[in-house]
Formats: sequence, C-alpha cells, structure tokens
Amino acid sequence: GQLKDTRLLLLDAQQARQLAERLQRATFRVSAVENKPYTTRPAPPFTTSTLQQEANRKLGFTARRTMQVAQSLYENGHITYMRTDSTNLAQVAIEDARRLVSEEYGPEYLPGEDRVYKSKVKNAQEAHEGIRPAGHPFELPGSLRSELNADEFKVFEMIWKRTMASQMADARGRRMTI
Repeated sequence: GQLKDTRLLLLDAQQARQLAERLQRATFRVSAVENKPYTTRPAPPFTTSTLQQEANRKLGFTARRTMQVAQSLYENGHITYMRTDSTNLAQVAIEDARRLVSEEYGPEYLPGEDRVYKSKVKNAQEAHEGIRPAGHPFELPGSLRSELNADEFKVFEMIWKRTMASQMADARGRRMTI
C-alpha cells in the first residue's frame, strides 16, 4: 500500500528510533496559551432512551439489563415509571430536588428559578414524568444500599444524581489550550 496523503511520512523501525532520539533532545516552548471560560447547563431528567444510553456508557449495561433493573426499582416503589419520553418533573419533585440540592450541596448550587425541561421529541407522550426517584421526600441512595442489589443500587444512584443535577446551577469552568 501507498500513502494517499503526501504530507504523511512512513518510517521504518530505525527511522522511528532516530526521530524519537531527536525529539528527546529537542527543546520545546509554549508558543500560545488560550484560557476561555465555559458554562454548561445540567442535563434534563432521564427518559427511557437516555437512561439506557447512560447506563451503557457508565455501567456497561445493555438496554435489556437496564430496563430489567429499572422495572424492579419501579415495582418496589423506588423510581417513577421508566417507559417515558418526557423530561418533565412534577412540581413536588422539583421542590424535593431543590431542597435536597440546598441541603446536600449548599444554596450556592441552586439556581434562582426552578428548571423546567421540555421534551425535544415530537408527539412526546407527556402523560408520564421523566424518570426520577419516587416518593416524597426522595430517599437518599445511601439509605437504600442494604435494600438494593448491586445493579439496582447503581441504576438508582444514577437516576438520583441526574434528578438532582437537573435542578442545579450551571457548571462554570475554564478551558485552557496550550
């Protein structure tokens, strides 16, 4: 095979070693530093598909495994119905989440107003809420550790954290490019 891009250089083992030696002896300097602030809004509460995607990404769960665990959590009264394409939360759930954010993390993490999310899905079935912890007040993940199996605990904690984050202030930070 031939290289298609003429800007690339094909090295054999000896040439690669020589290049590595030259790079180790070279003097490098920073030519520019760029420091930009950024703001990131929190993600909305889970829908069925976003729960499956996040459980796959963070936990390595298949969609089937995620839904089996979620079904068990739902049947045992720990989360709201898990088959939904809505990101809405009931007002009582928003109030619960905001209270917990203030108590657990501090009032500086609470935005001035409730965060209300609208589904981006056309014809979204708004009969259900987004997936969130059930009951009032919300149970803390730590209080359920002994009741839930390992998979249930992981999924519940993920749902709990997403629900709390959905009512938190924007994340602020800085990105530095050197």
